[in-house]
Amino acid sequence: MVRTDHGAASEAGRPLMGESAYQTWMRYFTPSPAHHRLGLVCLGVGLQHGALPTVGPRTLDHHVAVVIGAGSGWFRGTDGRRRPVTAPALIWLTPGVLHHYGANATTGWDESFVDFTGPAVAAYTELGYIDGDRPVVPLTDTATARAAIGRITRAARRGNPLLEVETSAAVHELLVALRRARADAGGDTDPVLRALARDAFQPLSVLEHAARHGMTAAELRIAVRRAAGSSPKDYLLGIRLGRAKELLVGTDLPVAAVARRVGYADPAYFSRLFTRRVGIAPGRFREQQGRAAPGGWSDQVPDPEHPPTITPTATA
Repeated sequence: MVRTDHGAASEAGRPLMGESAYQTWMRYFTPSPAHHRLGLVCLGVGLQHGALPTVGPRTLDHHVAVVIGAGSGWFRGTDGRRRPVTAPALIWLTPGVLHHYGANATTGWDESFVDFTGPAVAAYTELGYIDGDRPVVPLTDTATARAAIGRITRAARRGNPLLEVETSAAVHELLVALRRARADAGGDTDPVLRALARDAFQPLSVLEHAARHGMTAAELRIAVRRAAGSSPKDYLLGIRLGRAKELLVGTDLPVAAVARRVGYADPAYFSRLFTRRVGIAPGRFREQQGRAAPGGWSDQVPDPEHPPTITPTATA
């Protein structure tokens, strides 16, 4: 849909005479209760650029991610403070929270938005992917976020029977892309996370890990929460249990030896921890998953462009 109201572009894309031009395309969806059980559903998507009309003041009953790819403008929230917005940037609109924002009246901006809701929003918020306390978030770039939004716009074609599921998957992808693109998050390059991953299998407490970085335990918790959306303990546990599963499936090591390999001197404690987090005991996990395919276990991450394949045997 291309809007043709005051200040908009015409259907042919030509500016209206004597008016400051902007262009808007948007679609809105109504997912069923079954789709809501996917965890996240997309309620709408839009692509806009130019000297857009001011939005609000208003409140909504769902979340919106507004991605600013170029240009600048401003945002005003419940505190009444007017914040500058300079691309690349993200504006979070959260349910029930008053917001008021707009592009620079002269130069405008390039904006994409996605409306979404669902029970998984609470988990994404707890993990730090959605931060309602920071309505304006500087980004390093918008390329991956725009790619996810592009998938939503392509799915929005009329009559697409997979619309709600495709757009739901793309909202999950969008939240991950926005988390990675945050200017204050190093992601895979964060030095604290790299060091924790390197030392994850050593029998160190959180306090000892913090001391290695010249931090207090509280400072380490803040740093890991900001970079990974979890506590240091949970971050380390995820790495340890992931490696334990690989050893259980890919080797014949006894459970006690697996426990030692991943940093637990007490096999009984490791088994209780594994069972509580995974849902089954280590030995049972090994039985369910079976052994690795013949040819041996590899720790090398395969190239997605050239995954492992079976070469057909030539026949005479």
